[in-house]
Amino acid sequence: MEAGTLSHCLGSRVVRNVTDWLQLLGGGLLLYFGAGWLVGGASALARALRVPEILVGLTVVAYGTSAPEVIVGVQAAATGHGGVALGNVIGSNVANVGLILGIAALIRPARVDAAMRRRELPVLLLSAALLPVLLWDGTIGRLEAGGLVLAALGYTAWMIRDAHAASAAAFRPEIELANQDTDAAVARGPRGIVRSLVTATLGLVVLLVGGHLLVEGAVSVAHALGMSERVVGLTIVAVGTSVPELVTSAVAAARGHSDLAIGNVVGSNIFNVSLCLGAAGIAGAIAAPLRTLDVELVFLAVMTVLAAAFIRGDRVVSRAHGGIAVGLYATFIVLMVLRG
Repeated sequence: MEAGTLSHCLGSRVVRNVTDWLQLLGGGLLLYFGAGWLVGGASALARALRVPEILVGLTVVAYGTSAPEVIVGVQAAATGHGGVALGNVIGSNVANVGLILGIAALIRPARVDAAMRRRELPVLLLSAALLPVLLWDGTIGRLEAGGLVLAALGYTAWMIRDAHAASAAAFRPEIELANQDTDAAVARGPRGIVRSLVTATLGLVVLLVGGHLLVEGAVSVAHALGMSERVVGLTIVAVGTSVPELVTSAVAAARGHSDLAIGNVVGSNIFNVSLCLGAAGIAGAIAAPLRTLDVELVFLAVMTVLAAAFIRGDRVVSRAHGGIAVGLYATFIVLMVLRG
């Protein structure tokens, strides 16, 4: 009887482990295909509407790929785990710069839109500097969280208005999409717009499903390997919720849409602090002593300033820049694992 029970337990554990790894694999495949459809549809939609790709990357794609962070943050805060929500935002922003922007630049050096240096960089730096200010008393209350959400909405409205003013000059109809599968969606008129919108929406839905599967599988695998929840939150969960940005930016860079890749990373970092952390703070209290986040906040500041220096200093984020960013992110992961 005992032998049968032991055999049943071991069999159940093996089944769970196999299921966790299948979730990881399936989530990764869905993320790949979803990113391709989202990038192709968003790029085609930008051309059909005569809107600069940078605007699409900073709004539709950035909002959409930030959805996993919003979902994870709200669920964590609502169930009394506000620290997980905060760690996810910080870890995701570090991953966005170190891993995502770095890999995108390694795939193909990314050209920087001039308007981004003027418009988004100050907001990016401000959003990173705002975190330690909000955590000065160790908590982020609902009033502060509501202010963050309003700031996200106000920033979006200002960004759209500013980008639309320059859209006619920024639109270049002679540039063809690198992905031939989406060429038909570039057609002018309502039909082309609807087709592009459906493609982008389908890609976004597949991305979200893939991201959910990947995070669930990754957390289960991490727990099976004996990793603490804190390390899982700052590494596995943060990377998992950033995978949509990673795959989207990598596919965008490979197809030559560097404006979309950079805009996705910068826009996601801004929205993570304002929209994601704000929504989580409204759902539940977020409390974390500032002294317990010293290493995380220092890395966030370093990576944000580094990204600003890359974007501000040159018109191209080079492969050398990408290598530096990936190396720093690897250092961050090692330090987090060592701290436990």
